[in-house]
Parts: sequence; C-alpha cells; structure tokens
Amino acid sequence: MAEFPAFTVTALNQYIKSYLDRDKTLGRLFVRGEISNYKCYPSGHHYFSLKDGEGSIRCVMFRRDAVRLRFRPENGMKVIALGRVTVFPRDGQYQLYCGDMTVDGVGDLHAAFEQLKSKLAAEGLFAPGKKRPLPPYPQKIALITSPAGAAIRDMLRVLKARWPISQVVVIPASVQGGEAPGEICQAFSLVSACEGIDLVIAGRGGGSMEDLWCFNDEGVARAIRACPVPVISAVGHEPDVTISDYVSDLRAATPSNGAELATPDLREIMEVLQSRKLAMQKAVESRLLQGKKRVEALSRARVLRDPMAPIEDKRVLLDYHQRHLIHGLTNQLSKAKGELGRLAAGLDALSPMKVLGRGYGIARDQKGQVLHSVRDVQTESVISLRLTDGTLKCQVKGVEKHG
Repeated sequence: MAEFPAFTVTALNQYIKSYLDRDKTLGRLFVRGEISNYKCYPSGHHYFSLKDGEGSIRCVMFRRDAVRLRFRPENGMKVIALGRVTVFPRDGQYQLYCGDMTVDGVGDLHAAFEQLKSKLAAEGLFAPGKKRPLPPYPQKIALITSPAGAAIRDMLRVLKARWPISQVVVIPASVQGGEAPGEICQAFSLVSACEGIDLVIAGRGGGSMEDLWCFNDEGVARAIRACPVPVISAVGHEPDVTISDYVSDLRAATPSNGAELATPDLREIMEVLQSRKLAMQKAVESRLLQGKKRVEALSRARVLRDPMAPIEDKRVLLDYHQRHLIHGLTNQLSKAKGELGRLAAGLDALSPMKVLGRGYGIARDQKGQVLHSVRDVQTESVISLRLTDGTLKCQVKGVEKHG
C-alpha cells in the first residue's frame, strides 16, 4: 500500500473546526427550533438540543451569555437562538454555541412575564385571601418612586387635594434600569423602619415593557408581599399590567389613580359631616319641642292644679268597690241561708224522731241491734223499745208471726 499522510483524530477535529470557523454563515446565524433535553449545570452553563420535525442539533449557552436571558428556558419551548456552529474538538461533535435566545413569536420579555406569573401564582402570592384591606383614613403614606419623575408630582398633587391631613413620606428609588429592582426592594425594607406608615403606593409613569420591567422582577414581587402594610401598585397606564399589580393588595390604573384609591376625599367627608350635623341639630330641636309640649301638657294636668284630686278619686272608687263587695257578700249569705234551711227541713223530715212522734217505736236487742223481724228474738228475751219520750225495757212473752 502506498504511503500517504494520515491525520490524527485531534488534528482532524481541529481542521474541521477551523474550516467551520472560517464560514461566515456559520459564524453568526439564527436557528429556530424547539428546546429538548434541557439541563442547567451548577456552573451556570446551559446544555440542550434544538429540534424540528426532522432533525436536531446540540446546543450550549455559557453562563456569561445565559445571565442576560429575561426568561427561563424549558423543554418544549419554541425559540430562536443566535449563535455560531463549530466543532468541539474533544469529541468531534458539532454544535450550536448560543450567544442569545428569544422566545419564538412572543418575545423573551413576555415569556419571562408569563413564567414568573405562573410561578408566583402557584405559590399563592396572588390569592385573594392574601389581599389586605386599605386603611379608610390613612395617617401616614409612603411613596416608593423616582423623586424626579412626573408620577411623584401627580401623586402629591392628588394627595394634597383629597386628603391633606395625612403625612406623606417619599422613599426614593430608581424605577427603570438594571439597578431599579434592588433599589425598590431596599425601599420596601425601609417601610418597617419608618414608624407609623400604614399604606404604601409604589409605581411610576407609563413606558414600554422594557421601561416597566423592574416591576416584573421576582425580588420586587416578594418585597411587596413581605411589606408589613397594604401596598397599592400604580405602574404605568391603564393597559400596562405588571407582576406588581398581581401581588399587591390593590392595582391602580395610574399613579394619580393610586393616590385617589389610597385616600378619601376630605371635601366629601366634610359634606357628609355637615349633613349629619344638620340632621342631628334637627333631631335635637325636635326632641326639645316634643319635651316642651309635654311639659306644657303636664302643667295643665289636674294633678298639678289639685294634688288631692287623685286621692279623692281613689277614695270614691274604694267606696264603690266596698259597697259592691258588701252587696255581693250579702246576696251570697242569703242564698246560703236559704239552701241551709231547705237541707235542714229535708233532714228533719227523714229524722227517726219524727217517725217516733207519730206513735211508732224502735225495738232493739240486748246488744243494741235494731230488730227487724220476730225471728230475731226469742220468748222470755229482754228487749228495749224506744218511744218518743223514753225507752221501755220489755220481756217477750210470746211471738206471733204475720203473713
């Protein structure tokens, strides 16, 4: 066999790598695909594959590039990756080295928003039961916003017009840029140190999603939930919705609206108080007039003109009841006497003594038993015979039976 130069494996891989690295198309290209086999190692490097319906390519995103991502890559997510294709000489596998990545169709900010929203909702940070009621009459209000923005001027103007008796504390913080989330979290930590604060309004004026992004930060969301007093989120304009709106106790459409929701209107309260004052005055005047009429009526009463009149009336009533009682008792006694006489006459008519008075007698044996038949005695026996005026002791000489 003729001799010919032979590559080592390493040399071949290096040659292929240098060949690919010289290709301008492969040096910077966008690749659209679906993430699979995604893994994030403790080093911060991300390893995954991008696939479509017919093929796949291995990908890597190093930590220095991954920290700039606004969202968290997940399996099944469709993305557009920007990077370069080259060979890793150690194993001869070509792969896509990603320098940046966006979610296909919706953008990385929107994807990051939805991911964080889902995560915090699953933890229960948006639950209605966690919403705290606002104080009806706040005495000390804290504003967390930029001291140089238009939002603070709008809030101060509304607070002064609606509820000037409250004290307003401004806790300055950046509301845009990379340092904003940390400053906002620090501002919330100062709320506990400020004695007497019973309400916080946090927000800024309108802007793009990038401008408002600090209020979509997870740390800011947790700082709002950890705040010891109720929080109103007043970020952007009516169409703007941030994570802060979901996690706060109340969402306001604008900073001015946040100041309106935070406070009652002093003028309306004064009108209500004035109305109630007039109502109370009328009620008191009405009671006084009724009392005056009652006093006048009592002053014309007979008892005040003649104190003995009620006693005399009671005496007349007592005499009437006495006569009525005596008359009733007399009638009852008369009826009782008549009934007693009738019963006595009946008893008298049935009295044995009456029978004796008509010539009859009562015969008894020696034991005192009344004799009813001649069979009850024997000849020569002694019996007693009771007559109307005395008793006869008799000896039976004989017995005659009658049919």
